[in-house]
Amino acid sequence: MTDGAPARTRRGVCRNIRVLHNFQPPTTPEEIQAASLQYVRKVSGLRAPGRADVEAFDRAIAEITEATARLLAALPPRGETRTREGERAKARIKWTARATRIAKTASEG
Repeated sequence: MTDGAPARTRRGVCRNIRVLHNFQPPTTPEEIQAASLQYVRKVSGLRAPGRADVEAFDRAIAEITEATARLLAALPPRGETRTREGERAKARIKWTARATRIAKTASEG
């Protein structure tokens, strides 16, 4: 946060952290654990912990995984149910638009 606004209102959610709520079929424990790993990597600034930090890193991932599973179980469904295929299609559309913007910027400069 640089201007007082949360980062999510300035630029959106980190590209590697995905929405997990309201999926059909439901979000798997593996998907929750993978999202927890991405979160810990993001906030720690580390792709992998050093030897001295492995226990803290693993504990954080486990705690976030448990908290996320509880949160998802407690939230009522809202809006249309998401599908993995639908989310992939949206991501492809966003990537195409981003690649177009990048190409346009590169050709102007």
